[in-house]
Amino acid sequence: MLSLINFNASGQTLKSNALSYVFYHMTSRSALKRIPAFKWAVMLLRALQGKRGIGTTLGEFSAFVSDWRAYRKLPQNPSFALSTEDLYPRLFDKTATTGVDPVYFYQDAWLAKKIFGVKPARHTDVGSHLPTIGIISQFVPTTMVDIRPPAVTLSELSFVKGNILALPFRDGEIPSLSSICVIEHIGLGRYGDPLDPFGSEKAVNELVRVLAPSGNLYISVPIDSENKVYFNAHRAFTRDYVLELFKSISLIEERYIYRNDLSDSYDATKGFGTGLYHFKK
Repeated sequence: MLSLINFNASGQTLKSNALSYVFYHMTSRSALKRIPAFKWAVMLLRALQGKRGIGTTLGEFSAFVSDWRAYRKLPQNPSFALSTEDLYPRLFDKTATTGVDPVYFYQDAWLAKKIFGVKPARHTDVGSHLPTIGIISQFVPTTMVDIRPPAVTLSELSFVKGNILALPFRDGEIPSLSSICVIEHIGLGRYGDPLDPFGSEKAVNELVRVLAPSGNLYISVPIDSENKVYFNAHRAFTRDYVLELFKSISLIEERYIYRNDLSDSYDATKGFGTGLYHFKK
């Protein structure tokens, strides 16, 4: 079970799980946390297990140590306990810009604006980004369908365990429906679902089936210059194929995310991106 700290030729691979295990399990964790040398050693080992380069990690850890020493020399606030036992280094948060995933930033804001603009009596979502759906539920009562219901609760947000390939709704039952960054995953096994090369098409058929007459459907999918399977992460679609899949309902709006930009138009020459689509039955 034990292994030593090893670096590969580039100096960027570190194996220290066994050492962390020894430090934390030879005695109780609470006891070890009170031993400064062990606390510092474990913090450093954990930092080096991250995805950052060894040099970058050591540099940031050194800066953290310097900050800690400088902070201890300041007149302390008597309302707060300060102890080596409670050190909690965050090494990579000193950035010039705020880190953000542009896809989730744009598509989640787009979805919220759409739903708040229509103000449905109730909204239903299938498998989208849970934090966003939680926020939406505070303004519009929401039902969320997922194969893996989360272990959190809100009075305005109800969960239904279900599969996008067999939604637990009658034909034409749902007047306001979303499924953001979901369709592209179906049938690739990423989330434990059965393998199915036609999973995306079947998911689309189910969403259209349960959408009520005059109902609004909001989706997003990866788009590319051609239809592709990035197994087993997701598929990507061309604009033409998306519109073909949803040809039985009307396109109201389309937006496209390419890198950090949100655009009104699809551009195959830009390659991979994300398409946002509002359809109406």
